[in-house]
Amino acid sequence: MGLLSSTAFAACEPQLQGEYRKLHSTESLNLCSLVENKVTLVVNTASHCGFAKQFKGLEALHKRYKDKGLVIVGFASDDFNQEDKDEGNAAGICFKNFGVTFTMLAPTKVKGPEANTLFKYLGAESGEPKWNFNKYLVGKDGKVIQHFGSMTEPDADSLKKAIDDALAK
Repeated sequence: MGLLSSTAFAACEPQLQGEYRKLHSTESLNLCSLVENKVTLVVNTASHCGFAKQFKGLEALHKRYKDKGLVIVGFASDDFNQEDKDEGNAAGICFKNFGVTFTMLAPTKVKGPEANTLFKYLGAESGEPKWNFNKYLVGKDGKVIQHFGSMTEPDADSLKKAIDDALAK
């Protein structure tokens, strides 16, 4: 994990500050470091959700846009009772079954008063997730650009256009 300069940390929006543990790992990452000067797609995920097939589409987006300045961050969550209780099993579903290489974080709360700092902000700005696989497009400035619900597939033209527009800024 790279250290942030004091200037970069000062520029990091409060909702992006914090350490999060990677899925099925003891390693943590600093969210500010990860998303600094990047467009970010934040997704709340659950390994046993009917929308879990979207992992493949999210991975395709990751491969298409990672070198253009997009970071995808998956926040595993059991807020809708569909995340595997065993983090190793959840990781296997993400990494082995769906080939995920984008950043996946350990289970955390994404709605309600116990939501992590980022999801409290996302919920206040554009609505908290009503189900798994909500997608929040966040600009380089740390502000929400657009919120896409679970039914929006990762390959939807509306999502790709929003990503392209955000990257062009």
